Amino acid sequence: MSPTLPHKVIFDTDPGVDDAMALYFALAHPDIEVLGITTTFGNVTVQQAATNALYLCALAGRQIPVTQGVARPWVKAGEAPPAYIHGADGLGNLLQRIAVTDTLDPRSSAQFIVDMARAQPGQITLVAVGPLGNLSLALRLEPELPRLLKQVILMGGTVLEPGNVSPVAEANIWNDPHAADQVFTAGWPLTMVGLDVTHRLVLPVTMFQQIATHQRHRATDTLHTAVDFYAHFYGSRFEHVAAVHGCFGHDVLAFIYLVAPHLFQTQAGQIRVATDGLAQGQTILKRQAGIDYPQAGWDAAVPTSTVCMAVDASECSELFMATLLRDWLPA
Repeated sequence: MSPTLPHKVIFDTDPGVDDAMALYFALAHPDIEVLGITTTFGNVTVQQAATNALYLCALAGRQIPVTQGVARPWVKAGEAPPAYIHGADGLGNLLQRIAVTDTLDPRSSAQFIVDMARAQPGQITLVAVGPLGNLSLALRLEPELPRLLKQVILMGGTVLEPGNVSPVAEANIWNDPHAADQVFTAGWPLTMVGLDVTHRLVLPVTMFQQIATHQRHRATDTLHTAVDFYAHFYGSRFEHVAAVHGCFGHDVLAFIYLVAPHLFQTQAGQIRVATDGLAQGQTILKRQAGIDYPQAGWDAAVPTSTVCMAVDASECSELFMATLLRDWLPA
C-alpha cells in the first residue's frame, strides 16, 4: 500500500485497553488514515468510551471527530462493564488525567457512519472492535450502506477457539447478538478477526515499557500503565500469558489484518449468530459449502464472509512493535 493512498478508516470502538492499543497502532501506521471514531458501550459505558476516545486522541496530539453511539443492546438485557478487566475507567484506573478541551461531534455514531459513507462511497473501511449496535443502527438509517462502505473488519466471534464469556461466545458478539447477526447478514465485504487468531497473539508488558521508554511521551506512558493492569487479568486466567506478564492483542489484529492480510489464513463461509439460549452470542460458520441444510437461516441469500482462522503471531508482534516505535507522536 502506498503511503500516498492510505486506508481510510472509521474506528468503531469501546475503549478499553486493547482498543487503546489498536487506536495507537492505527494512528502510528503510515498507511492508515483515521477519519473518525464512533463509540459504543461494551468494555465501559458509552459515555466513558467517548471520554476515553477523546482523551487518547488528545494525548497523541490528534484532532479526530469522536461520536457517542448506542448505550445498550437492542434486545437482551445489558451487562455491567467488566471493570475487573479494563478498570473502572477503561484504561487501567489511571491515577490522574490531564485536562482536555476537545468535544464530541454532535451526531450519533450511526449517523456519522452514514454521513461519511455517503460522502466518500466505496472508499471507507469500517473497523469495529466492540458490540455492533452502531453498525446495526446505521443499516437501519441507510439500507444501502453495504454498497457505500468499502469493507467491514470486525474483532469479535470465534469458530473453534473456546469463548470468553461462555463456552462458545466471544464478548463483543454476546453483548449484542441481535445487532451482530444483522451485521453478518447485511451483505458487505466482511472479515471476522476473532478469538481463533487473537488468542494466538500475546504481547508482553515489557514491549509496552520499551515503547514508552523509546518515545518518552504521555501517550505511550498511559498505554503502558493501562496494559499492565490488563495483563494482571489475563495472567490470572492463562498460565502461558502469566509466564510473560502479558495480554492478548485482540483489537489491534483487526488493523493488522487491514494492512497485512497475508499474515492470516482465512476461510470463507456464511455466518449466523445465535441470539438466545445457552449458545447466545455464538458465531456459527457454515464450514462446508454445497449442503442444503433443512434448518432455516442458511439459504443462498445469506452472504459469505471471510473468517481469520490462523495467524503468524510472531510477524504481527514485530509489526506492532515497529509501528509504535515510529516517529508518530508530537514533541
